[in-house]
Order: sequence, then C-alpha cells, then structure tokens
Amino acid sequence: MADSPKNKSKDYEQMEDLFKYMYESLNKSKLSGSMKDKIVDEIGKLKSFTVDARAPRIALVGRRGSGKSSLINAIFGEYKAEVGDIKSKTGRGTWYTYEGELGEMEILDTRGLGESEAPDEETSAADPVSEVKASIKEKCPDVILFLAKAKEVGARIDEDAVQLLDLKKEVNTIHDYDVPVIGVVTQVDELAPLSDSTPPFSSPRKQENIESSVEMLGDKLEEIVSTPIKVIPVCSYMEFDNGKIVYDLRWNVDVLVDYLVKELPTEAQVILAKLSKIKSVQKKLARKIGKGVAGVTGIVGASPIPGSDMPIITSLQISMVGSIAMIGGTKINKRKIIDFIGALGVNAGVGFALREVARQAVKIFPGAGSVISGSLATAGTYALCEAAIKYFIDYRSADEAKKTFEKELDAKREELG
Repeated sequence: MADSPKNKSKDYEQMEDLFKYMYESLNKSKLSGSMKDKIVDEIGKLKSFTVDARAPRIALVGRRGSGKSSLINAIFGEYKAEVGDIKSKTGRGTWYTYEGELGEMEILDTRGLGESEAPDEETSAADPVSEVKASIKEKCPDVILFLAKAKEVGARIDEDAVQLLDLKKEVNTIHDYDVPVIGVVTQVDELAPLSDSTPPFSSPRKQENIESSVEMLGDKLEEIVSTPIKVIPVCSYMEFDNGKIVYDLRWNVDVLVDYLVKELPTEAQVILAKLSKIKSVQKKLARKIGKGVAGVTGIVGASPIPGSDMPIITSLQISMVGSIAMIGGTKINKRKIIDFIGALGVNAGVGFALREVARQAVKIFPGAGSVISGSLATAGTYALCEAAIKYFIDYRSADEAKKTFEKELDAKREELG
C-alpha cells in the first residue's frame, strides 16, 4: 500500500525525487519534442503505479445470496467479510475499507437487490437502490461488479439490470465517469451435475451449464445496459478456521482479477494486483509496465544520444523496478531497490539517493559511456523487468535474479539483432 500524502516515508519521497530528476533530465535533453512527449507520458504512468497509487474502489451490486461477501474474501485470499448463510448480512449501503496484508480495497457493499426480508444491519433508505445512490454521491466507484447466482440468472434479471443501468447513469451524472460494468456469475459449483462440484469442473455438461449461464447474463445485460459487458463465471467458496483457509474451492477468480485490473484506473491497478497475491496477474501487469518502458527506452536509445543523457533511461528503468516491487508486495523501499540493482553489478551505497543510483546504473550497459543503441536499451529494459519479476514476485535470490537478467539480456539482444 502506498504511503498517504499526509504521511510520506523517506522512501516515498525518494521515489518522488526520482520522478522530479527525470523531468529535470528530460528538460536538459536534446531529444525532440515528440520523443519528450512520449517519455512524459510513460513517466506519468510509472508515477501513477507508485507514488500516486491508491486503493481500488469497487461497487458490488447483486441480490441477496449472490455471493458478494464471499467474493471479497476470494479476491483477498483472506477472511475479510462476514458471509451470510441464511439472512442478508449487509444493511446500510456504504463504503467499507477492507485491509489485507498487502493493501486495501474500498468496497461499496450493498443491500441485495430485490430482497424482501430486512437485513441484519440498519438501513438508511427505503430501498437498496436509493442507498447505493447515496453512497455513489460520496465516492465514485472505479468499476461495478454485477453479481448473479448461477442457478438464478434467469430470475427477475430484467428488474436487476434496469436498476444497474440506473446506477451507471447516476455515476455518469454525478462524476462524469462512464463506469465500466463486469458481470459475474457466482456459485457455479452448484450447477448440475452436482457430482462435479470441485474445480476445475471437467464434466462437459457442467461446462455447458456454466457457459449457458454466462451467455444468458451477458445477453440480458447488453440488451438493457446497451453496451457490451464482459461476464466471468466464478466459484468463490472458501472455509476459514481462526482466520486460516481450511477449504478452498476458488475457481476463475484469477481470471476475474486479471480483467478487473485492466478495467481499473492506472493508479489503482498495482494495489489490486498485489493484494490478490495471484502471481499470474502480478506478472502480467509487471510485463505490461516493462513493455511500456522498454518501448520508450528503445526510442531514446535509438536517437542516438550522448552518454550524459543515459540517466533518463536508467531512471525510467529504476522506476519500473519500483513498480514491480510494489506489485510483488514490497512497499516503496529504497533499500530493496538498491539491493536489487547492486545484485546486477552496480555499486551503489545505501546512502545514495535514487537519482544517484540512476546515474550509477548506467554501468549496467556495455559501451554505455558514449552512446547506446535502441535495441540494447530495449533488451536491457526487458531483461531488467524479468529479473525484477524473479526477485520481487517469485521471491527468488539475488543470484537467480542476476542470472535471469544476463540470460534475458543475451536472448533479447539476439532477437532484436
């Protein structure tokens, strides 16, 4: 979780200083205006991933029993929300902050749409839609997850979808934001045949029933909400004992989180990826960041530019490493970044500011004292990305990270010629 602006750590300030240094170096550079614009855009993205990172805001909308609380627990992989086995547990439609080991997520956990029995908690409005609207005025959701229980997808779905459209319009009216909607078919393990109730659901009939539920929900949402909506089937069932997972039937939650990350604003993506602890999602986001930085460093390197401008490239790369470290669950931490860079052969003492590490990191590249080719800059960035993934996401040793860097650098240089 990123430090709040009111309580910035020294490491947080080091990252801010590094971005300031990048802008200063860019202003002094002789690069063309179009190149500078591309670099500024990439710097902005990296800044969003790190010092501007914030908790994602997700509105969960659906009927009583659709599995909202279970889904929250499944995303975190921890017990965070009380699951109501019989009676509705969620009363007042409001924003809750769910804190995990690696970050937090703001959830608009609503009263179930279409429920007839009063929930356990006090409510603040006559109907669930009015409650949600009041909460939307308070804070804008980044995305709406519309949950429908697999066995009940066809039950009163028209009314639910109309209410969903009403909420989507409300967000647009209040916040001028076209909030994305993701459909989620929950509790797919309860579909026939029950003999195949454990993931990955190998029965052809089970798969057909899951696909049918997804298609039914997707068709109805597109018909009423009037925009293509991705629908993802999941099983979120987990059992806990003293806070520890003792039974885990999660299925396809990784696919949902991966898609959800793509739909979130940039500044919320890293937090969701890291708190989910799903390595496939984390690596995909890390490589997306690496690809963006590699593209820009390749353009800069192809100029050609004098070696004195190399810190522009290395600063981008170190910011990329900081982003990947955060994705893997490491808070913005200068010591960790310096240890990692040091493992690759750069002698940078812990007393150095990150901008000094950027200057020192020029030594990573063969022949970087004068000019550097675009292909070498691109290869070096890809290699650095993979090494950072190995170190910060796979939690491998510094030696293994160095071997990965060397291997990927050689392979990428050969590929790029």
